[in-house]
Amino acid sequence: MNDDTALTPELMRLAGVLLLGAIAAILDTTIVAVAIDRLGAELGTTISTIQWVSTGYLLALTVAIPLTGWAVGRFGGRRMWLLSLTGFLGGSVLCGFAWSAESLILFRVVQGLGGGMLLPLMQSILAQAAGPKRIGRAMGIVAIPAQLGPILGPVIGGLIIDGASWRWIFFVNVPVCLVALALAWRWMPDDKDERHATRLDFAGLALLSPALAGIVYGLSRAGDAGGFGASQVLVPLGLGLVLLTVFVVHALRTTAVPIIDVRLLRVRSFAAASGLMFALGGSLFGAMFLLPLFEQIARDRSALEAGLLLAPQGAGTMIGLVVAGRLSDRVGPRVLVLVGLVLGTLSTIPYALVDAGTSEVLLGSALFVRGVGLGLAIVPVMSSFYADVPRAAIPGATASMRIIQQIGGSLGTAVLAVILQHALTDAASPTDAFGTTFWWTVGLAGVALVPALLLPGRRPSTE
Repeated sequence: MNDDTALTPELMRLAGVLLLGAIAAILDTTIVAVAIDRLGAELGTTISTIQWVSTGYLLALTVAIPLTGWAVGRFGGRRMWLLSLTGFLGGSVLCGFAWSAESLILFRVVQGLGGGMLLPLMQSILAQAAGPKRIGRAMGIVAIPAQLGPILGPVIGGLIIDGASWRWIFFVNVPVCLVALALAWRWMPDDKDERHATRLDFAGLALLSPALAGIVYGLSRAGDAGGFGASQVLVPLGLGLVLLTVFVVHALRTTAVPIIDVRLLRVRSFAAASGLMFALGGSLFGAMFLLPLFEQIARDRSALEAGLLLAPQGAGTMIGLVVAGRLSDRVGPRVLVLVGLVLGTLSTIPYALVDAGTSEVLLGSALFVRGVGLGLAIVPVMSSFYADVPRAAIPGATASMRIIQQIGGSLGTAVLAVILQHALTDAASPTDAFGTTFWWTVGLAGVALVPALLLPGRRPSTE
């Protein structure tokens, strides 16, 4: 019996090649997270400055994502995969040889520009090769391994930081990328016959990129400038907001497909999901920055111990994703998201109330529940982006979803870094400083409840 939904050996091999190339980028964010404290100490800079190692990378990912669809249509998926992987490899090598905080931040941007295309390219190439009848099973091959990043990344990063130079958190990418390039060169099919000319919104890109950079840079300067009212903060922040306003006007008027199609915000489910994804991005990436520092600074843990202590959140997230995937066909997105947000909010409170004697078992259990909550929320939020969006607008909605999440992560990381630096200066102890900062993450999760109430209350129709 011929099963046209079966995964062929060729498709399995392609999925393996793509996953090998993407795994370095998947792990990179969480590997670097546990190294922030060491990087700040060895490069002699403040938390609000060294956080740009994470924020600059996230912003570069944001810039690269909207270029993916245009680049694939213009140059082909295979060529762009090889180019992006090479760019990520080159950025990793440069980061390993960085000599200052400024050079490391610059090289992380280079690394992010390459790595930003890898995940959307993987999805695009695999979807094209699998076809509509096999796409679900094909994506399942790469979905679960991709979720291992939040579990393995901090542990690998901790092993490297405690056992070798910090430079090896970047050099470790080199052999993986070289093998992935060799396999992709040999086994990835040529798609030159499927290329098609597409129009890139260059004006939108030129407006949005400096707008985001200005906003995040202005917020990040508050720590060194002594507050949010300083000119070093207000000038770049104001310029960023002006450019963002001009971008919105441009996106409403352009005849090209804008980088973020703000016209889709007229669709209630898309607008609600956008607000939620922004808040979840800030919560997810902001906490990824904050939690390792808490274990290392306030609890005096090694990098490896911090990585191991963060693993419960990754495990909880993976379980939450699986449960949400099974329930999303039977339960409306609003219910799942609200349950997930409540779990995420309540499980963050122990960190806000932490003191020197707080049990690691309690904190680890709270992290696990927090991960489950995030996992329960992410799946229905992502599906809600498409609930009422016209079929022709789905590619634009997909790009917008990823960009909005990355923007939320960039802003969340920058703001939490500033709050933490001020709290470390003013608080009686590092533990109190982190407790103050974690209350802000609780507030961020609480704010997310507002757009969650606007999500569809019933599951999408299958008719």
